[in-house]
Amino acid sequence: MDKVRIEHNTVQETLVIPLYGRKMCTERFPKLFRDDKAVELIERLDYDFSGLEKQAKSTAYQFGALEVAMRENDLMIEMRGYLKTHPKATLVNLGCGLDQTAENVDNGTCRIVNIDLPDVIAVRNELLPESERVTNLGCNLNDPKWMDAIDASNGVCLIAAGVFYYFKTDDLKKLFPLMAKRFPGGRLVFDSAGRRAVKIMLKTWVKDAGVTSISDYFAVDRLDDLAWMTGATVTSRGYMLGYNDLRDPSVPGLFRLMAKLGDGMMKMRIVRMEFDKEA
Repeated sequence: MDKVRIEHNTVQETLVIPLYGRKMCTERFPKLFRDDKAVELIERLDYDFSGLEKQAKSTAYQFGALEVAMRENDLMIEMRGYLKTHPKATLVNLGCGLDQTAENVDNGTCRIVNIDLPDVIAVRNELLPESERVTNLGCNLNDPKWMDAIDASNGVCLIAAGVFYYFKTDDLKKLFPLMAKRFPGGRLVFDSAGRRAVKIMLKTWVKDAGVTSISDYFAVDRLDDLAWMTGATVTSRGYMLGYNDLRDPSVPGLFRLMAKLGDGMMKMRIVRMEFDKEA
């Protein structure tokens, strides 16, 4: 199989970076996290990884990669739990990039829909083409037309990893209740963070995008910040330590301390919204 060339400073490159992080964590923390599909995909790319390999030696990069891996692990736990009671459900990966989180929990009977912007899906189709039960959909999530493509007759579990930080709260106040109305009995799971953490995460993006204020963007300091959500039961757990205590010899003590600070001071959470069933 010919390798796919990835050039620097392109949309494709932005998709490679988190993919490389998942590969690194699979190799470094195999008892905590495995994403063999990420490893296989990296091997198919013609890309100069020397820059990432250099960054990967730093503590900050390694912990950042562990954060990405734990987030994927958390979301997979939530999807597997939903599939136990809805084995033929549709799994929807919102803002999918090149990750294969839904494919990693495929039970052989579910359906999978990966959604991202059209230029991202064009890259995904080249590397990860559709199959009988997998659909790649190019669409802006703020355009509710994507919901028309979701078969929710056997249940639906929607996930979003590192996506909603880039949305304005007012937009999500429209989008989330609409999902609840369109997908009764479904589940939405995503990561969130407090305003302090979001400000740090979006600092570079905000500058590049010409945004003058970050206060309009989505952040959750406490569950009460989501009191506006209607048609769902909302709960949350720690992002880094809510699903795994990280007490594995492969994880340095410093990383466990940083994880505790992330879940605590930075309010990093995994939020689950269980949509009400139809009356």
